[in-house]
Amino acid sequence: MSPSPTSRLPEPRGTAAAPAAPPAARGAPPRRPVPPADDELPQMTLLDHLEELRRRILFSLVILLVSFLVCWTFVERIYGFLERPIRPFLPEGTKLSYLGPADPLMLYIKVALLAGVFLAAPLLLWHVWRFVAPGLYARERRWAAPFVVLGSLFFLGGGAFAYYVAFPFAVEFLLGIGEQFQPVITIERYFRFLMTVILGLGLMFELPIVIFVLAQAGLVTPQFLMRHFRWAVLLIFVAAAVVTPTPDIVNLCIFAVPTIGLYLLGVAAAWVTQRGRPEEGAQRR
Repeated sequence: MSPSPTSRLPEPRGTAAAPAAPPAARGAPPRRPVPPADDELPQMTLLDHLEELRRRILFSLVILLVSFLVCWTFVERIYGFLERPIRPFLPEGTKLSYLGPADPLMLYIKVALLAGVFLAAPLLLWHVWRFVAPGLYARERRWAAPFVVLGSLFFLGGGAFAYYVAFPFAVEFLLGIGEQFQPVITIERYFRFLMTVILGLGLMFELPIVIFVLAQAGLVTPQFLMRHFRWAVLLIFVAAAVVTPTPDIVNLCIFAVPTIGLYLLGVAAAWVTQRGRPEEGAQRR
């Protein structure tokens, strides 16, 4: 007798029927892929990093060129401003001299370039951040605006400190030693001297920003920075000795002591960074 159509064959042992989908889920749309979490880093190859570095360098050169052209239109006024610190120490009725016919042109080019660096500092720092940002987490990349603003203010502050405080002290000390001689100061040597002091202190004043970025990336911690504080002081005095144009201890301290204070300010910024993310900081250490 043949089996009826409604009868079922017995299922083999050891197998289970697949559960039927619940009625509510049968007509539901497919789930969307879950976006990456905020704590995931973007995936970039070495070639991607090199390409990004090339783009940022090209953008920075274009920005410097534009700022140079802008400053070139005011180059004589800018030079008059930069010459002001040495005027009180020159003999009455004398000016800075030059030795070659092309020296004034080269001086104006350097003056416009120096002023262009300070004018373009915010945009240059922005491109520095854009290059570093792929190595940071999403919530760390939100510090872009403070990095650019504070970095620019510290750079300008370092240049202002050099112009109004450090450089006049150095000029007074050096010319005071040779007061029994007739000074013949060339524009090339004077500006090289001035540019070394202004750019050197401008870069040294970026120390808190550098420490903050390193702390954000998890490369340093406040404990590490304070544990190696004595070595940091030694390196700061070495850098100050390179920037300082005089061998006396007074001018050396004028350059080094503010930088040590900026180092401690960077340590405080690193401590705030670590306090804001204790779990992540513990994992990175």
